[in-house]
Amino acid sequence: MRIAIVGGGPGGLYLAALMKQLDPGHEITVWERNAPDDTFGFGVVFSDETLGGIENADTVVHDAMESRFARWTDIDIEFNGHPFTVGGQGFAAMARKDLLHILQDRAAELGVTVHYRTLAPDVDELRRSYDLVVAADGINSAVRTKYADAFVPSLDQRTNKYMWLGTDRVFEAFQFLVKQTEFGTMQIHGYPYSDAGSTFIVEMAEDVWRKAGLDATEGTQFPPGVSDEESIARIREIFAGELAGHKLLTNNSRWLNFTTVRNERWHHHNVVLLGDAAHTAHFSIGSGTKLAMEDALALAACLHEHPTVDEALTAYETERRPVVESTQRAAQASLEWFENIGRYAGQDPAQFCFNLLTRSRRITFDNLKDRDPGFADLIKRGFAESQGLAESAPAMFQPFTIGGLELKNRIIVSPMDMYSAADGVPDDFHVVHLGSKALGGAGLVMTEMVCVSPEGRITPGCTGLWNDTQRDAWARVTSFVHDRSTAKVGLQLGHSGRKGSTRLMWEGMDQPLEEDNWEVVGPSALPYGTGCHVPREMTRADMDAVVADFVSAARRGADAGFDLLEVHAAHGYLLSSFLSPIANHRTDEYGGDLPNRLRFPLEVFDAVRSAFPADRPVTVRISATDWAPDGNTEHDAVEIARAFVAHGAAAVDVSSGQVTKDEKPAYGRSYQTPFADRIRHEVAAPAGAAVIAVGAISSYDDVNSILLAGRADLCALGRTHLYNPQWTLQAAAEQEYRGPGADWPTQFAAGRRKPPTSRTDAVRPRLALLRDTPRDAVHLRWTPGRAPE
Repeated sequence: MRIAIVGGGPGGLYLAALMKQLDPGHEITVWERNAPDDTFGFGVVFSDETLGGIENADTVVHDAMESRFARWTDIDIEFNGHPFTVGGQGFAAMARKDLLHILQDRAAELGVTVHYRTLAPDVDELRRSYDLVVAADGINSAVRTKYADAFVPSLDQRTNKYMWLGTDRVFEAFQFLVKQTEFGTMQIHGYPYSDAGSTFIVEMAEDVWRKAGLDATEGTQFPPGVSDEESIARIREIFAGELAGHKLLTNNSRWLNFTTVRNERWHHHNVVLLGDAAHTAHFSIGSGTKLAMEDALALAACLHEHPTVDEALTAYETERRPVVESTQRAAQASLEWFENIGRYAGQDPAQFCFNLLTRSRRITFDNLKDRDPGFADLIKRGFAESQGLAESAPAMFQPFTIGGLELKNRIIVSPMDMYSAADGVPDDFHVVHLGSKALGGAGLVMTEMVCVSPEGRITPGCTGLWNDTQRDAWARVTSFVHDRSTAKVGLQLGHSGRKGSTRLMWEGMDQPLEEDNWEVVGPSALPYGTGCHVPREMTRADMDAVVADFVSAARRGADAGFDLLEVHAAHGYLLSSFLSPIANHRTDEYGGDLPNRLRFPLEVFDAVRSAFPADRPVTVRISATDWAPDGNTEHDAVEIARAFVAHGAAAVDVSSGQVTKDEKPAYGRSYQTPFADRIRHEVAAPAGAAVIAVGAISSYDDVNSILLAGRADLCALGRTHLYNPQWTLQAAAEQEYRGPGADWPTQFAAGRRKPPTSRTDAVRPRLALLRDTPRDAVHLRWTPGRAPE
């Protein structure tokens, strides 16, 4: 093959070397506009997994890198003057310039032609002259720009300001130095990369940057290689203590805004994107160099394994994209956490450290327990003490009080529509469904959305509370839960609005009924999506009727014995559609700006709060974002939550989306938790209200991690409880917890011990003369010239 590579950074050079190894007959040419010794940045970090791949692919490159690595396992965090060390992580870093020299030498040794200080020929010319053109030309890729219509790039520039610097202070571990200044919170991301220096990245929110006067050079155009010395002098002053008399090192250092690069497609005909040209991930979770070299390895392998370029590029993108997207999801969570780091300035220092470590959701409490049991125990005990509890039980099994309602643990069975009622009446199915979840150990079991009127149903199979027959049927459910378990049971009340009169979920979700349709209403005559009902715009009389229906249903719910009531103002149903500018185009006092859009949902909430017994809590579920252009965002959600809490909501159940069929959610593990986190810190906790996290939370480890970090007070799990109705009790068994937070029904008590499988209970012989001395964690520090600790 004839291969043209645009860009002579680590990704492009590594690909060239790998392809030459696979077939010396390949003719490979690299164009690099900079000189061989030009490099920007200081250190690069690699994971053991990536290094294993490099070793398998090219031992020459691996061994040269290995000889230059700084290695350590600790993370040092200093917050408000409180230092913490967490061990057992594992890092390897080296100077970026050293890595480039290794790859340059390897490429030259293998016969790759590299043109330094040379711009690549026009990419159209390269496409005609070469079998493959690789765009490894970085975040500002000219190749990607030229073929933007094909690659469809998305460039998300973030608001935080950061500057890439170095220091001759050799850190012994990864450093997170969080400094509270008179201007706000600033942070340092630091790590050693050799026996002579460390990377020193300064980051802060834009408003902090301006207050500190670091914007003095804003708008200045610095020539290539020239650093912002005025700002750097100011940084030396601010971080004098952290530098401890050491120098700051500069290399093209100036203020930047991180840009997340995504592309809908990575290849076009015989042109393929690699590294930063294809994708970026925030520096707080790793190295773009690492990703680029992993790209190169995968691309080389696919080119070697497939008979045509097109098949190889398709295979490369299929193999690599899920890995990159997973990394980008973690990076997005991490960068957003650092953008909002000031939110956590009031946290207990140890909890702050745990929050920081688990920010991307890749590290969890159980991970830390395996890596550093001592630190994990500190966090667990600190959480119990902060709650005024003596027992150091797992966080999920600590009790909690919503309003005046005491729950034995912090697990909620999330509301899930079952579409299995006749005429709105729950039957034996609902007794078994909700009763089994109560017997399964959850602290609170929520009903599905119970509809306040026949016209407020989603489907003909939805339950209701518009008559006494339904009330009495629900009383069977609450009586079972109260008589047979120590769980509490909550009622979710709602009205379907424009999403009503549809088929059962398994017959066609959101599709109108084929017959026996009823009229649907909404704030405006706008359908939920193509092919959906067009609602009638509600009049004031309609609103009055709906308020009356909610009041009647709330009173029946109280009579039926429900311990808690949740007003459903999420997922595009009636109250949610009033809140969303996508569904609400009214021009009266119920439409327009957010205070107006809140008016009717708050009327309903106030009426329900008045109708439900004062000693029982009323909560609200909201959609924190519409996941669509021109819809509500997380910023709106903060104000929506603030309004409901001000009107007496004892808790905010933070969900998202389902307001329009055109939504594009960013799904992922516990993907809605950051919304709950923000609402908890900015709204609920200061007001004494609780926050419930929900959405793709499925493991007890994730639950404990969310609670311990202070991101939510309780966690609601839905599908997980469908998979295993006794999930909570099983989680207790697996964590070897026995206590009031997981009280087993007497009839099930024999199941408290986790069943043995395979040879898990085998008695092992002693095969060692001396036992290993137990230790809390492996603490390896980078201390050049001294044996590792």
